[in-house]
Amino acid sequence: MTDSNGKAGGAARCIALVGPYLSGKTTLLEAILARTGAINRQGKASEGNTVGDSSPEARAHGMSVEANVATTEFMGDSYTFIDCPGSVEFLHEARNVLPAVDAAVVVAEPDEKKVAALQLILKELEDLGIPRFIFLNKVDKSGGNIQELLEWMTPASGVPIVLRQLPIWENDVVSGFIDLALDRAFIYREHAPSEVVDVSDASLSERTEARFSMLEKLADYDDELMEQLLSDIEPPRDKVFDDLTQELRNGVIVPLLLGAAERGNGILRLMKALRHEAPTLEATTQRLGLSEGGGSVAQVLKTVHTPHGGKMSIARVLRGEISDGTMLYGPGDDDERVAGVFTVKGQEFAKSDKARAGDTVALGRLEDAATGDTLSSDKAPPQLVDVAPPPPVFARAIAAKERKDEVKLTTALAKIIDEDPSLSLDQNQDTGQMVLWGQGEMHLRVAFERLTKKFAVEVETREPVVGYQETIRKSVTQRGRHKKQSGGHGQFGDVVLEIRPLPRGAGFEFTETISGGVVPRQYIPSVETGVRDYMKSGPLGFPVVDIAVNLADGSYHTVDSSDMAFRAAGRLAMSEGMPQCNPVLLEPVMHVEVMVPSEATAKVNAMVSQRRGQILGFDARPGWPGWDTVQAQMPEAEMRDLIIELRSATAGVGTYVYRFDHLAELTGKLAEQVIESHRKEAA
Repeated sequence: MTDSNGKAGGAARCIALVGPYLSGKTTLLEAILARTGAINRQGKASEGNTVGDSSPEARAHGMSVEANVATTEFMGDSYTFIDCPGSVEFLHEARNVLPAVDAAVVVAEPDEKKVAALQLILKELEDLGIPRFIFLNKVDKSGGNIQELLEWMTPASGVPIVLRQLPIWENDVVSGFIDLALDRAFIYREHAPSEVVDVSDASLSERTEARFSMLEKLADYDDELMEQLLSDIEPPRDKVFDDLTQELRNGVIVPLLLGAAERGNGILRLMKALRHEAPTLEATTQRLGLSEGGGSVAQVLKTVHTPHGGKMSIARVLRGEISDGTMLYGPGDDDERVAGVFTVKGQEFAKSDKARAGDTVALGRLEDAATGDTLSSDKAPPQLVDVAPPPPVFARAIAAKERKDEVKLTTALAKIIDEDPSLSLDQNQDTGQMVLWGQGEMHLRVAFERLTKKFAVEVETREPVVGYQETIRKSVTQRGRHKKQSGGHGQFGDVVLEIRPLPRGAGFEFTETISGGVVPRQYIPSVETGVRDYMKSGPLGFPVVDIAVNLADGSYHTVDSSDMAFRAAGRLAMSEGMPQCNPVLLEPVMHVEVMVPSEATAKVNAMVSQRRGQILGFDARPGWPGWDTVQAQMPEAEMRDLIIELRSATAGVGTYVYRFDHLAELTGKLAEQVIESHRKEAA
């Protein structure tokens, strides 16, 4: 969409900056803001003075831990850039943002070890249908042939990567580039626009070959261009740019641009490519299935709880306008009035009069709005995006250091999970622990730091208790008699229980074969209650499963018998009979699917075996060239730090999903250690 002057015009664009960990996304954002005049001086992440990564946690760890938003203008048009974390532990931040952006810039670096991480991000964009550029950052440090770099990057993308620029080398240093679409040469000027120069004759052969390769890839989707190439006709420049634009927007190519964000090199060409080639809001709403008519619509990309402004919902307006006081409806037809519209720059919020279609802003105090919600001024808005949080892979039990802070902790955890839906809380009834689940060790560490710094709650953390249980191997018949006399009415209950094992996974079964009314009917439920009381902690100290108990006989007293007495008798019979039943410890075993690059499959197989796991098989991961899925069974106790070792063995990209499969007997030294440790904890 252009005006008569060739200007992009129209609604503000929203661009995601994504890429592997430490590829330079935050530095690129800083370079863009500096080049476009949004900030006076380009900061450095190492100096802690960038617009992105401005939270205390990001500064402390020297890495992006959340999406950062900043808006700027370029040649009269408005652009919002969202800098997304690159670590796999924080990739969920990008998943919430990506559906509503117009395009993505994938920031990569000349490091072959990161090809799997690059593939992870490109695959996400491909699945969502997001048009994307690759910005090869740190090209000044590549020290290699661009074609070799392109060769190892190519398998990471499901569609062809099209080289748009050719680096100019002088004394083993990249001094500029040749724009293959413009067929012009540019020399870098640090933190300034590049200078146009004559193309050197020395690079003529390489330039001709690279340009033809680019045109050849474009011609795969344009018969007219193919005919021109076959006829040795030089295609018009406008034709080349039209093809680049159309094929990018159709998602059939990924243009590759070069630069060095730290020096401000390649920024202007990137901005011009975004201006002329990236899709507009209209294409984004079509992709999301949003019709043209109707009221205002906004998509919530992120939730932030601020110390003074309360809850902020960072959202992109997809249709209409939103201003202070606008009534918006959410998924459950909940209606809330917007309490302020704010522009966002990193951690800073500035009051604005209104937000128009295309703008990315913060909407104040929408307490019921959640990340991922579609909000509208019309009732019952269709939900345009469905981003399921990734399955958790790492957990820590959490408790307030001070008992007086328990309510405060619960409130703070609710806010942290509201900000980050990839966190989840599990109140384990069996162990009594409150367990926080997330995407890795660093992910939970950042969450705990926010609890302390942002919400002023000191917490203690520890490894979660494994869900051990116990069962029996043989049957026994046991009498339990509860008799107590202390003046007045006494207590009397007498039962005979038949205790026997059940098949694994059968649970618990209670029956009665009473004859002659030796135990009155009204007391039988109390006997079962007493049995269940005991089963909470058997002779080994763990919950009892897979047993059958039959009430076979007993006696009662017309005056002294009661529900309480028969409950006590049932519990007594169990406590005396169960130790005779050859009790055995059971440990939970999980079914695990591990997804890793193929070169790491052998490492994963060894890892599973070392953790008492059993390999069930492995196969190619569907839709993921160069990846495998390993199927295995593994004890829950061996999975506590599995994700840490797995990521270490796969350059940070390996992951897994799991589910409970069965309980298995645990004997020998390991069982003794578990029982002894449990007794010490209980003491």
